Amino acid sequence: MLKDEFFRTIANKQHPNEALVPTHCSYCGMQCGMNLRVDKSTNKIIGVEPRYDWPVTLGKMCPKGVTAYQQTNHDDRLLRPLIRDNPQLKGTKDGFREASWEEAYELIVRKFQGLQSQYGKDSLSVFSGVSMTNEKCYLTGKFARVALQTRYIDYNGRFCMSSAAAGFMRTFGVDRGSTLPWTDLHQTDCLFIAGSNTAECHPTSMFRVWEVQNRGGYLIVADPRETPLARRADIHLDLRPGTDLALANCMVNLLIQNGYADKEFVSAHTNGFDEMAEVVKAFTPEYTSEITGVAVEKLIRAAEIYGKAPEAIVMFARGIEQQQKGTDNVSGYTNMCLVTGKIGRPKSGVATFTGQGNGQGGREHGQKADALPGYRKITNPKHVEEVCKVWGIKPEEMPQPGVSAYEMFELMLNKTIRGMYLLCSNPAVSAPNQHTVRAALKELDFMVCSDLYLSESCEFADVVLPTTSWSEDEGTVTNLEGRIIKINKAQEPLGESKPDWQIHVELAERLGRGQYFSHLKTAREVADEFRLASKGGYADYYGATWDKIDKQDGVFWPCKSEEDPGTPYMFLDKKFYHGDGKALLCALPYRPPAEEPCGEYPLRLTTGRVVYHYLSGNQTRRIPFLNDMCPEPYVEVHPETAEQYGIEHEEVVRLYTRRGEVFYKVKLTQAIRPDTVFVPYHFGHDLSINLLTIAALDPISRMPEFKVCAAQIDKATEKSSRRSQ
Repeated sequence: MLKDEFFRTIANKQHPNEALVPTHCSYCGMQCGMNLRVDKSTNKIIGVEPRYDWPVTLGKMCPKGVTAYQQTNHDDRLLRPLIRDNPQLKGTKDGFREASWEEAYELIVRKFQGLQSQYGKDSLSVFSGVSMTNEKCYLTGKFARVALQTRYIDYNGRFCMSSAAAGFMRTFGVDRGSTLPWTDLHQTDCLFIAGSNTAECHPTSMFRVWEVQNRGGYLIVADPRETPLARRADIHLDLRPGTDLALANCMVNLLIQNGYADKEFVSAHTNGFDEMAEVVKAFTPEYTSEITGVAVEKLIRAAEIYGKAPEAIVMFARGIEQQQKGTDNVSGYTNMCLVTGKIGRPKSGVATFTGQGNGQGGREHGQKADALPGYRKITNPKHVEEVCKVWGIKPEEMPQPGVSAYEMFELMLNKTIRGMYLLCSNPAVSAPNQHTVRAALKELDFMVCSDLYLSESCEFADVVLPTTSWSEDEGTVTNLEGRIIKINKAQEPLGESKPDWQIHVELAERLGRGQYFSHLKTAREVADEFRLASKGGYADYYGATWDKIDKQDGVFWPCKSEEDPGTPYMFLDKKFYHGDGKALLCALPYRPPAEEPCGEYPLRLTTGRVVYHYLSGNQTRRIPFLNDMCPEPYVEVHPETAEQYGIEHEEVVRLYTRRGEVFYKVKLTQAIRPDTVFVPYHFGHDLSINLLTIAALDPISRMPEFKVCAAQIDKATEKSSRRSQ
């Protein structure tokens, strides 16, 4: 306690020439509290301090957070619009020249209107991201459907949170990533964490995880790798990649067979128990061990610990979600909570580790192919009517649903989509099966990018618009708990950069649709319209005013009125969002991964993050400390596997799948299964692991199967080794 007070005192000592601007980190869904240090003489950000008053992380920050401010005034920032006059240079950094905003806008409008005049409204598309504020995400959806009048809009959350969203919707009738506040985590008796490298991907949550064990509680981790989290677990379920559903079904079967089911809760508050119980009956520990590779005794013990725990929380992340059965995996693990009745109360429930800063809010308010603000459905006439009333358009003017992110690239290849407006995303690194994606980007007749930097995706653009960083604008985001929080402006936009919401308004005016946008002069005015558009939806933000957010340290949605304090705990009344108020226990037959190992490709390739980088690395690879700590990707290989293939630590090898090959240095580690190899995905061009991943899509969420495909390695030749240097 004395040590905490000492550091808190040091942090709060403010230099007389500095101003401290309270805000939140720009990276993952933890949204750690920070104060940006601003030099009053230059009005530029010069540093950062932790915020001890932020209840979620209590002054904790990770390596990315403490250096996040360095992205704002970085030398690589785009300061003026860029235009490429020679389309033959697409796919390179060459051929751009600086231009005025008016010249860039004139070219965009002329090209967009020309394509739509010749090929129809749906010849244009919007591909967006969720590292933006709710206000920007909201206006992006409105811009696509009202200014461009196209059906084709989707977002990079399709590669991140879409399976969690679909699984929660199917099970609970609503998608909020956590049914309880994060401040409950350390008070529970058991954490069951599946598919999350928490210590590296969400490190500022770890003090709560360790406290569970310090209090005598249990930690169960399901992961193919012995991550730092798994190393400390009471039970590490070291399953083969892609076999999570078998493991979840086994857990539910054992909970039922061993008397841990809450029959009263199941009867009163769920549907589907009999059908589900019949399916999971086949998943005995012995049968499940054959599929997953997890020892029988571990399976039995894990179910016993979770079943006996008075309070327990099931948590998961991309490991279980980025699969072609990711939605089923999510529903399979939520079945554990429902069968035991450990949901809808403090210290028990289900929660996801959100990857992107606004991964929750960004999927709720109109960027998804079939979604409208407030998590309304574009296929529901009543929902369309409610949103059209706010937007001032007729229901018949609302475009039909589009397609998912990866499917948009397929439509680019066949020329259904001929133009794209890309913002806050870098699919030339982050999308699967990169050969197809990059070919699709080259095939576009016209492409516009909005970005801080000249990303790998910007290299395919005809026009690049300089946007602001998170610290040069204000608005709200929704963290991994479902808590709406405030991002505050710390400095004026660098150069001629503009926030994306302003770009939308100015482009809409020039496209002849200004009557629907011109009244939005500030971020707060966008926020007021956004709150109104969400009113009455599943994700109702209407009562989450900026003043209330500041006063309460955030507001949990739903928040339906200005008097409503918000909803930290979901389902306290045991009423779920399906029509009859009951949750659905899903009967989920097991399906193997799209590609199983074979004689030609005997290994399982899986991908993920490291602590020093974020998403495609467009921001973090530019920060000197972060890049020094992890300057290049590598392939993790078990020593037994390395011996079998005759390869050594740091030797360059060829890793290949049915889609291509990449050359990586080997990192030998016993923290991975011998039948599995792992590569971080934060790197672009010829080092992108997504050159090898498969685009097998979940039939419900349309999530690609990033987490598992069949692969092989071999020793690189001298020629190929030189290629990798």
